[in-house]
Parts: sequence; C-alpha cells; structure tokens
Amino acid sequence: MNKTKNISDWIGRAVYGLISLSLGVISLTMMGVALWDIWVSVHEKTLFVTALLNAIGLIVIGMAVFDVSKFLLEEEVFSSSVTKSPAKQRGTLLKFLAIIAIAVSLEALVFIFDAGTKDMTMLIYPTFLLIAAILVVVGLGVYQKLTRDDDK
Repeated sequence: MNKTKNISDWIGRAVYGLISLSLGVISLTMMGVALWDIWVSVHEKTLFVTALLNAIGLIVIGMAVFDVSKFLLEEEVFSSSVTKSPAKQRGTLLKFLAIIAIAVSLEALVFIFDAGTKDMTMLIYPTFLLIAAILVVVGLGVYQKLTRDDDK
C-alpha cells in the first residue's frame, strides 16, 4: 500500500510539474508577444497607445499565469503535502487567492483605461470586474478573521 502511495505521489508531482512548466512557457510567450507588438507598433508607426494597452493586458495576464505556475511548482511539486499543518494549508490558500485578486484587479484597471479611451458605455463591465476583485479581497479578510482563532 505504501509503495502505491509513493507511485501515486510521484505521478501527481510529475503531472503538476508538467502543468507548471507549460503554464510558465505560455506566460513567457504572452509577455514576448506583448513586447513584439510594441516593437512592431513603433517601427510601423501604427496606433502606439492601443499597442501599449494591449501589451499591458497581455503582460498582466502573463504575470498572473506565471505566478500560478510558480505557485503550483512550489506547493505541489517541491513541498510535501503530508507535512502541511492546517495553518500552512490556509496560508497556501490565501496566497493563491491573493494572486488571483491582484491579477483580476490589474486586468480590471487595464479594461477601464481601454474602455475610457474608446467607449464610455463599456465602463460597466470592467467596473463589475473591479467590484468582483474587491469582493475577493473582502472575502479573504473575512476568511482570515474567521480562521484566526484556530492558530492559537
């Protein structure tokens, strides 16, 4: 039974490692495409501000994906899930949700700037995205407050 557990653990770590590597490559590619689009925009004298806004969106998403990739690598591949205390597991959950909240907030800001320069009626969607990011942060705060007594 113990040998089966070790094989299962090794397969799980290998799969998470492959997923993490794939996400890392995808995120770096997104950032590279963003920089390439800026380069092309400068040399072809096209809409530079539009290229910058698009690049910001790609880089923010790429950063969030890279953060998730790093998180998976650290938490699922390199650390042992057997030795995690409930406090460490809560910390891991908080770290992951904080990454998501930051990425959603940054993306909402990019969408707000983009909608503000194009069509003011489109501001409602990024505003709701920003409200959702705020609710995630508030939810994290409530979760921390409710689970704080467990650490004592």
